[in-house]
Amino acid sequence: MWGMTLCISRQHLAQMVDYAKAAHPKECCGLLLGEECRVLKILPAANIAEDKHVRFEIDPAALLSVQKSEREGGAKLIGYYHSHPNGRLEPSQTDAAMAAQDGKYWLIIADGQLSAWVTSQKGRLHNRFDPVEMISKVETHGPSGH
Repeated sequence: MWGMTLCISRQHLAQMVDYAKAAHPKECCGLLLGEECRVLKILPAANIAEDKHVRFEIDPAALLSVQKSEREGGAKLIGYYHSHPNGRLEPSQTDAAMAAQDGKYWLIIADGQLSAWVTSQKGRLHNRFDPVEMISKVETHGPSGH
């Protein structure tokens, strides 16, 4: 899986940084919706972890809603995002223990920066994650860019 690239808009990146700042010193979290290696939508979710300062747990209702929508032809769940108030951009051992080896993307926000990872069966980090390059573009709407 090494060498993968994730395409995401600058607007989505900025929104995730804003969510992380608003949640600080707790962790924010949410879902990445899209197709293959392209994020089309981010969906913030409630963090229902017992100690939101050191971990996250996405509200199961948000996951179920996205899964139902996906079955009905909606956008596909391609990954997750969460913040690390401790400032570390790499996935933690706790993240590795929580992550399924299903090829989903994990974006981590720390100190206004983002890193991208993909889960794999023999990942380079914690035997679970491989780094992913992010390509961000400005979103445009229609021929005039509005």
